[in-house]
Parts: sequence; structure tokens; C-alpha cells
Amino acid sequence: WTGRGGKHKDPDREPRPRRRATYTRPHGVRHLFAAYDLVKDQLYGHIKKTKNRSKFLEFCRYLRSLHPVGKRIAIICDNYSPHLTTQRCRRVADWAEANNVEIAYTPTNSSWLNRIEAQFTALRYFALDGTDHPTHKAQGSMIRRYIIWRNKYAADKRLKALVRRANAA
Repeated sequence: WTGRGGKHKDPDREPRPRRRATYTRPHGVRHLFAAYDLVKDQLYGHIKKTKNRSKFLEFCRYLRSLHPVGKRIAIICDNYSPHLTTQRCRRVADWAEANNVEIAYTPTNSSWLNRIEAQFTALRYFALDGTDHPTHKAQGSMIRRYIIWRNKYAADKRLKALVRRANAA
């Protein structure tokens, strides 16, 4: 996890011990619902204990509240099962039709078409790589702080370069 020696490293320094193994999840996992506004260059995110259709619809309602009612918005989704509500359950589809929202899906195995994927790369790079948070609350705090920083400094050269490299589309 942390190197002992090498160029510019102290050969006598022991590696930092990890607090937990990555395969152990005694308190479950958390899910990040995130959206990227291409026009405003803003990232939005909510961390939830579960990722289901109800939570997805709740997040969609939040996204709708960010824009004037008369303005049509598009929400691009991957093919994760809670997003595929229009095929199994009409709740999200009916809500979208009634609220001037278009829900579009990327084809299977083509996440590179979704512009938010590069933002996730930056999130991992700036906030999560090399960390070992003791609680979900600590990790959620780190993610929220990153989103605030990212939106404030969207023109940061390092961020732009990383996103440019990660963007395939």
C-alpha cells in the first residue's frame, strides 16, 4: 500500500497499516447518486444507503428542481437496474413525462458515452485513491467536500487535464 524505499522515500519507514481489508464490509456499502450538468459544469451528488427505484426517483426530482419547470432536461443513465424503471415500473417514466424530463440510456458496455464517468475518475483521483476511511460518514464527508471543491474550482488545470484524459467521448 505504501512503499518502503525507492527514490525520494525513506528506506527505514515502515508502510502504514491498513485499518480494514477491502473485502470486509461489516456495515454495508453506500451508493452515490450523481449528476453532471454540462452547461453549468457542475457536479451534484447524494449518498444513500440503498440504490433502488424510489431513491432514483427522489434524485430525479432533485435534479428537476435545479431547473425552471418549462425547460426540458435530459437525464442520461447507464443500464444499472434501478435506472431501468421505464421497462419494469412506470413510476419514473410517468413522472418524467409529466415533468418535462427525458430519460435516456447509454447502450450496454458503453459507459464511455456518459460524460459523468470522467468526473468519477477525477473524484477517485482527488478524493478516494489511497484512503481508508474508518466510517461511511467520513467517506461521505470526503466525497461531499470534493464535490464542493470541484464545483468551486471547475477551471482547475489539474482537474481539467484529468477529465480530458478520462473523457473518451
